[in-house]
Amino acid sequence: MRKGFVKEVLSKIKYDARENEEDYYIVIEHRGTYGNIKKIPVKMITLGHGYFFIEDTQIPYHRILAVIKKDGKVVWKKRGLGDEFKF
Repeated sequence: MRKGFVKEVLSKIKYDARENEEDYYIVIEHRGTYGNIKKIPVKMITLGHGYFFIEDTQIPYHRILAVIKKDGKVVWKKRGLGDEFKF
């Protein structure tokens, strides 16, 4: 699992030619959905300063719980989430 700030991980996925952003999802805390989490394809987001955007919706980076690959491999997860937390 990679270490580092989630924005750095997402920047690498989105802008590094060796990566395919269609292979990745972010898992966010989203109140009101089943389990209070939502999985969003990285290709749908735009990175900003302190926030990322899905169309016109602005969401702070601290809501991101994990970055995962399509195959389920966890690339990054928020500090403090135990190994028992399933995405």
